[in-house]
Amino acid sequence: MGRPFLFKSLMQSSSNLFPVALISAERRGDLCEDVYRLKPGNSPDGTVELAVTRLGLADEPQARGVPVVLLHGSFSNRRFWYSAKGIGLGAYLTRLGFDVWIPEMRGHGLSARNQDYRRNRVADYARYDLPAIAAFVREQSGQVPHWIGHSLGGITLAAALGGQYLGAPAVASAAFFGCQVSRTYWPLKIPPVEWGGRLLLRRFAHLSGSRLKRGPEDEPIGLALEGLRWYGLFGRFRDAERDWWGGLAEVEVPVLAVSAVGDHQDPTWACRKLFEQIGSLHKHFLCLGREQGFSSDFGHVEMLVSKPAQAEVWPRVADWLRDQQAFLLRESAVVQETA
Repeated sequence: MGRPFLFKSLMQSSSNLFPVALISAERRGDLCEDVYRLKPGNSPDGTVELAVTRLGLADEPQARGVPVVLLHGSFSNRRFWYSAKGIGLGAYLTRLGFDVWIPEMRGHGLSARNQDYRRNRVADYARYDLPAIAAFVREQSGQVPHWIGHSLGGITLAAALGGQYLGAPAVASAAFFGCQVSRTYWPLKIPPVEWGGRLLLRRFAHLSGSRLKRGPEDEPIGLALEGLRWYGLFGRFRDAERDWWGGLAEVEVPVLAVSAVGDHQDPTWACRKLFEQIGSLHKHFLCLGREQGFSSDFGHVEMLVSKPAQAEVWPRVADWLRDQQAFLLRESAVVQETA
């Protein structure tokens, strides 16, 4: 028997941060799925609402392990991390005892489209949304979460770290899968081409994931326009206020960066360039390919969603998280001894 659905009138959460509602609570096999709707009210568009799903063990719904936040990429949603059948890295980590939290970005999955949806950018996600999610997860779990981002999710995480919107109090460690901002698109270095691209894109409100055969979700046109600026002639990974790329050199949290040999969208050399820009002294780079001892040359999606990933990648992610948590516990013990 599934967990009872909670009607809206009874869904107020115990959060003291901002309005939060528990919009569903369901049992999915051996897992429980609680979906919260956050309304942080911290951005210029006050209509922004974010759906954040917490995965737990159905027979131990109150158990709280080490919190991990999973950020999906472009044209995607929470199902990238766990399917309706309970398969995925999110479900895998939950069964190992981690406290898994899966946000869906504005207009994705269960997150409604905000009023100014078409102008949504990574800058908004990094400055407003991730800090709100971090505060909520930390409030609910009582611990500092680890973060894992795939593709655009990783780029957003990098922007939040480089822009100092997220830091050590909100991030225990950061893992980037298939994440880069250095690939060169030479036509965009020609100003008339970039200008023409902007004029063309401004005619649309969003890019259709289904039409482009990129995934189940759409992306706001603001993201595409932002990307044109990054990759233009004098483009840089930043917003109008802060230099995210330069700020990455100040990042001190432990970092894992993973690339895949068969990933032609985010090639290894570009992923490594982002990795090398991060200033953390505790970081590790992993490339998924046959020459590196893996069964195949993984692709952009297959690096996390495939049967080989289940056997070869997911255990490494779990080991990384355990290692970081052990490191944090040792550091905490040293601080207490010297206090």
